[in-house]
Amino acid sequence: MTNSERRWTFLSNHARVLRAVAQEPDARLRTIAAACRITERAVQAITIDLEQAGYLQRRRVGRRNQYLLDLDQPLRRPAEGGIHVRALVDLGVEGVSQPPNTASASATVSKTRSS
Repeated sequence: MTNSERRWTFLSNHARVLRAVAQEPDARLRTIAAACRITERAVQAITIDLEQAGYLQRRRVGRRNQYLLDLDQPLRRPAEGGIHVRALVDLGVEGVSQPPNTASASATVSKTRSS
């Protein structure tokens, strides 16, 4: 890949972190960083951004964090009006739980694991 091919991308690091959290909501920041190929510090800053914007909630479970995504929240840009986080996450995440229509807008996203 040449330098000119690396200057832009279809998915931002924020989108990558959202998708990684959707795949593994109880992942550690270092695991998310490795999956997204960015630094752990960048993931920490991005999760704070997403939490402050209401896209993500952090819940303490024992000594670890579990992340909850609000899949029904619209994307931030007016040009993306009508597109929700769920559409972004569904681009490549298998096993995302789909809450019933009557459920709260917040949903725990988890990947089913085969034994």
